Amino acid sequence: MEKIKQETKKEQIKIMALISYIGILCLVPILTKEKDEFVLFHAKQGLILFICEAGTWMILAVIPFFFFMISLVGIVWLVLSLIGMVNVTKNLKQELPVIGQFADKFKF
Repeated sequence: MEKIKQETKKEQIKIMALISYIGILCLVPILTKEKDEFVLFHAKQGLILFICEAGTWMILAVIPFFFFMISLVGIVWLVLSLIGMVNVTKNLKQELPVIGQFADKFKF
C-alpha cells in the first residue's frame, strides 16, 4: 500500500511539473504552494517562459512591422516548452536554453 502511495505522489509531482510549461498554467504549482523542489524548479522555468512569451506577443502586436515574425516566435516558444516537458519526463532539472538562467531570480 505504501508503494502505491509513493508511486501516486511521484506521478502527481510529474504532472505538476509538466503543466508548468503550458502557458499561464505555470501559476498552478506556484499558487498551490507546491513544496517539492523539482516542481518549483520547473514552475520557475515555466514562469520565465510565460513572461517572455507574453512580452514578445505584446511587442509583436503593437509593432506592425514585426507581424511576419509571429509564426517564427511561436515555434521558438513551442520548442522551449517541449524541451522543458522532455526534461520533466526524464526527471532532469536542466535549465531551458537562453532564458532558463533568469528563473533563479524568482524567490517563492
